[in-house]
Amino acid sequence: MIPKTMKAYLICLFLLLQILPQAAFAQEDSVKLWKVTAGDIIPPVTLGLAAFVVQGKISRQLQEHVTSRYPDYRTKVDDYLVYAPGVVSLGLASAGVKGRHKLGDQVILALLSNIIAQGVTQGFKRISQYPRPNGEDNHSFPSGHSTTAFANATILHEEYGHRSILYSIGGYGTATAAGTMRVLGNHHWLADVLMGAGIGIGATKLVYISYPWMQKQVRRIKARRHSEKN
Repeated sequence: MIPKTMKAYLICLFLLLQILPQAAFAQEDSVKLWKVTAGDIIPPVTLGLAAFVVQGKISRQLQEHVTSRYPDYRTKVDDYLVYAPGVVSLGLASAGVKGRHKLGDQVILALLSNIIAQGVTQGFKRISQYPRPNGEDNHSFPSGHSTTAFANATILHEEYGHRSILYSIGGYGTATAAGTMRVLGNHHWLADVLMGAGIGIGATKLVYISYPWMQKQVRRIKARRHSEKN
């Protein structure tokens, strides 16, 4: 039988693959509002599928190796590291470094990305009820820390990756370090981190893809209200 989480993931994947290719060709006033590339779809889908491949035996074997080699590993750095890429992006915008969007838009994009990503992750946690390796609770899959870390890393990549690849490397490197710490600290399995990363990237990509459409709808509403007042 297919696990409930796998069914939920496949349904989400099916809907995503149905919507995005059609959205890529959607045009309004001769301007493409939706622009989708293979790079937007392949990474989150691959990470999600990889999570199911390594879930179970592979993750358990890795965790046994990690806990035997680093039995006394303890840190709280990962609790703060997950926000670092997003803070850097907003910090650069505040300092006047030009990104894809202005500071106000970046704040909106960051909020939407993190809210949607965590909503999906918390939904999966409630469906899967997967036990943590340390036995603390049954909310292991996916990793919420990894979701946040990779959502914020994707924000930094989207805003400043075109200026220098070092921004992208730094953001995703930081997110990977945070995910690794979750495994080293025995809080999560490898599968949890991979799925969290996939959700974080996928949710943020979706928000960025749909943002031009959102902006157009907001302008329409404002124009309608203005015309009604006059």
